[in-house]
Amino acid sequence: MAALDTYVVVTLLPKILFDLDLPVDRIERATPMLTGFLAGYIVTMPLLGLASDIHGRGVVYLGSLAIFVAGSVLTATAAYTGEPPYGILGQPWLVSGRVLQGLGGGAMVPIALALAADLFPAGRRDTAIGAVAAIQETGSVLGPLYGAAIARLAIDYGDWRAAFWLNLPLAAICAACFLIAARAVRAERGGGEGSPAGDRPAVDWTGAALLGLGLASLAIALYPDDPAKQAVSTNVVPWGVAAVLLLMGWGYRQFAALNPVIPSELLRSRPFLGSSATNLLVGAGLMAALVNIPLMGRGVFNLDQIDSALLLSRFMVAIPMGAVAGGLLSRRLGGRWTAVLGLTAAALGFYLISMWGAAELSIRVAGLRQADLELILCGLGFGLVIAPLAAAVIDLARPERHGLAASLVVLVRTLGMMAGLSALSAFGLRRFYDLFNTGYAPRLLPGPDFQHQKLLFEQKITDSLVAEYHGVFLIAAGLCVVAGLVAGLTLSARSTAGTTTAST
Repeated sequence: MAALDTYVVVTLLPKILFDLDLPVDRIERATPMLTGFLAGYIVTMPLLGLASDIHGRGVVYLGSLAIFVAGSVLTATAAYTGEPPYGILGQPWLVSGRVLQGLGGGAMVPIALALAADLFPAGRRDTAIGAVAAIQETGSVLGPLYGAAIARLAIDYGDWRAAFWLNLPLAAICAACFLIAARAVRAERGGGEGSPAGDRPAVDWTGAALLGLGLASLAIALYPDDPAKQAVSTNVVPWGVAAVLLLMGWGYRQFAALNPVIPSELLRSRPFLGSSATNLLVGAGLMAALVNIPLMGRGVFNLDQIDSALLLSRFMVAIPMGAVAGGLLSRRLGGRWTAVLGLTAAALGFYLISMWGAAELSIRVAGLRQADLELILCGLGFGLVIAPLAAAVIDLARPERHGLAASLVVLVRTLGMMAGLSALSAFGLRRFYDLFNTGYAPRLLPGPDFQHQKLLFEQKITDSLVAEYHGVFLIAAGLCVVAGLVAGLTLSARSTAGTTTAST
């Protein structure tokens, strides 16, 4: 449910803008609807991950679900009242709802990962982590299509608000399923709720708040709200300064506090640092596919919005399948070789995609589109790496810090995605303009040659776009190669089955 709402706004955005009377030619005004969710999503992870370690998974999970529902209600009740510049129930109301949705949704995936770590010992939890990741990635696959379906139904049966009202019965089902599962765990264990046993750790809540707020500020600073002009936020300076100051405060607390947010032994651990660096690079590479494959579908292959989303779905559908396979393979091959295998497949997939031409979708192999096979290969590679990277961090953490460890896994990949979005947007835009402005730019001449000149002009645009995406996907392939090298040098070579890696 949380993953669905992360992406649903993308396809609902045109209808939201119209209903709130926001001009479609000032798309940057819609940015807070996206960054608000992202900021809430990021800032809550270290806080609620730690809270679940202290107060138990069930209390924090159900509390986060309640916050998510409250945000859904606020978002669904946003309306334009006609008061300039916006009505009190207009954009600010909707952004507040999206922030609350992010605050609640940001805790759900880490808590689910932490539960997998609580219920399964090191060496056996990779499969459970892969299953959790597969469910989350399935929501990411369905999110844009879900939004498109809601947008289509809104024409005849309602409006975009239905996507958020539907969260109320969905949340009730989630809560009921969670309570049933918690009762089963208590019955099996003779008490407790499945949260970590033993003494509750002391926590530097000030440091956790500084870390969450600093990372959220950094994410907003990196978010390109007007990519035609620059690759970062138009307010990058104030948000960037705020991020630096907040993270400096966290750094001071990290080394001065008796109970730092991130245990010092984790920061000295080679597998932790290697897994985090790999996850950061994976997030950047993943964003190259999420952004540029649909854009290539629209700009090069002349697909409409739905068909472009379906083109990306070949890549996205393969990720949850790879996540499950990665969890199973990790138990046999070990985290290192599973991660290296996945990143090799992703790098090869990106390399093949970087050679696509304007007629790529017409090429078939054994009756299947070659482009679809290459997208599936790349998606499977990204899926394979999810479980071993998450397990490498969670296995190192003490049981009473599984919530924090799971939060760090999701945080690092999200930051990698934000950094990748910013850097690759900057490279892509600069590359396109350089290519388009190089050499002879055909002029549109009056007379019988007009159609010929028009075709030349359109061909030059297509050629420039193809060359731009070639460069972007080659960079993504390089990121996967570097990530594979880091994983190969830092992760455990063998499966952790039968070992006690949680001693730190």
